[in-house]
Amino acid sequence: MVEQLETVTVGQIERPFGVKGEVKVRSLTDVPGRWESLTHVSVVDKQGRTLETAVTHVRRAGNGLIVGLAGLTNPEDAGLWRGSLIQAPRTAAPPLPEGAYYECDLVGLAVQNEQGAPVGVLEDILELPGSHVFVVRQGAKEILIPAAKELITAVDLERRCMTVRMIEGLGE
Repeated sequence: MVEQLETVTVGQIERPFGVKGEVKVRSLTDVPGRWESLTHVSVVDKQGRTLETAVTHVRRAGNGLIVGLAGLTNPEDAGLWRGSLIQAPRTAAPPLPEGAYYECDLVGLAVQNEQGAPVGVLEDILELPGSHVFVVRQGAKEILIPAAKELITAVDLERRCMTVRMIEGLGE
């Protein structure tokens, strides 16, 4: 299995498509030409099961993509990977400018406030019109934090930690 730090998440399988084992994919990358240049990917499900496979073809379909993956030859095979993440080698990813991060690097970070008290773990990033929102969970409690530079004061990928400014009404 390829380590997460060696890969970037580029898509998520939504569902099987057709009778030949193709999958409908929601792209999680805005890098032009990323999908057309993919030849090999890792498909990782929520239980950590991984499929290392070749990309046989990619075509646009509305807001998503139809992707052929070697080894998936029928809808039943494809259905086993519903909801799984598609990861590509990081070496194929372009470098980002200072202060920008790949979403796959942020998910899973421990989140703390400016005093160092734990807020939770960043579990998901919602893409809303005009902005992104971080979904941070601590036990049963869920906090939605806007991905704004005024609120995110530090991101330390080596320590796997994000520091946020907790303003009034946030986290209540």
